[in-house]
Amino acid sequence: MLYWLGSYLSNYWGPFRLLSSHLTLLAVGAMLAALSVWFLLPRLWEKLPRDHGKIQAADGGTESKGKPTGAGVLMTLILLPIIVLFAPMGRWEACTLACLYGIMITGFLDDASKTPWGELRKGMLDLLFAALATVFIYLEQGSTIWIPGTKAVFLLPVWLYITGGTLLLWMAINATNCSDGVDCLAGSLTLMELFFFAGILYGVVGYAPIAKYLLVPVNPNGARWAILLMICAGGMTGYLWHNAYPSAVLMGDAGSRFYGLLVGVACLTTGNPLLLFIIAPVVLANGGTGIVKLVVLRFFRVLGFQVTPPSRLPVEEREKVPGFIKLLHKVRFPLHDHFKDLGWSKPQILVRFVLIQSFLMPLLFIISVKIR
Repeated sequence: MLYWLGSYLSNYWGPFRLLSSHLTLLAVGAMLAALSVWFLLPRLWEKLPRDHGKIQAADGGTESKGKPTGAGVLMTLILLPIIVLFAPMGRWEACTLACLYGIMITGFLDDASKTPWGELRKGMLDLLFAALATVFIYLEQGSTIWIPGTKAVFLLPVWLYITGGTLLLWMAINATNCSDGVDCLAGSLTLMELFFFAGILYGVVGYAPIAKYLLVPVNPNGARWAILLMICAGGMTGYLWHNAYPSAVLMGDAGSRFYGLLVGVACLTTGNPLLLFIIAPVVLANGGTGIVKLVVLRFFRVLGFQVTPPSRLPVEEREKVPGFIKLLHKVRFPLHDHFKDLGWSKPQILVRFVLIQSFLMPLLFIISVKIR
């Protein structure tokens, strides 16, 4: 709204032209978002449902039990008027934003439910909103993509773009959600991803001279997406202030699903779907590998193999478990739970995971855009 208002008001007073500056909107919007969430969240979170604790957590869910959860609903609702004011949006971008809030609502309903929703129900809802968001992004910018290793630009068939994009967004949602098990971990890693994607959208694919130099297609609306990402990054910053170990509040599925989908959307809008693996390597390794393990175990169970963890079987039954299944069960997923079992403290997991991702992101990105 301010973007269009600035174009009008600058006719009456020159400094109003700053309202039409993408960089100004990005910086002020992000700062306002951070301060708003930081200030308002502790004044509202007593109205949130309480965490029931997850039995499958490494600590049995005792540390999180009783804390306000589902703070993602407050964060995103606080951000909404700021997004409307600061982020210029066209029709399809607004529709994509509606998908973000739609998946947030489903996540909050799960957070507030006395009986947690089943995996199938949540997975299908995630798939629905991932598909809708992919369709809206396609309608906004088409199906042109670029990938590392080649200077060519590819125009994908519509069915392939939508199918692949939906799976990519679904994976981003669930990898982020699965990483949300250590105070500040999912939020800190996601914050880094949003910063990096915003930089790419604003200064690389959204800026024609640099895009031309790097031989990547220009996204004329890249700066608009960058503003949205930075406002949401500001909101995450305000939340992390209160989520620092030991946390006072949890964002729950309402937050992790919103931000997971947002990361996937950011990746698609860059035009390079492989950037998700470059910008979010630790999140995918931490949460995504758990999804792969689950799929593999269920696949082999359908084929008739014994996939129950050996520790839960009688001694005489353990020999029936194939060796590769035993190997899978030796590693706990998400990986942060495995490192808890190895004796890492929560602050150690947080710092080490963040260090790894902060090192890998720029290195892998430089390789991806220069070796083409």
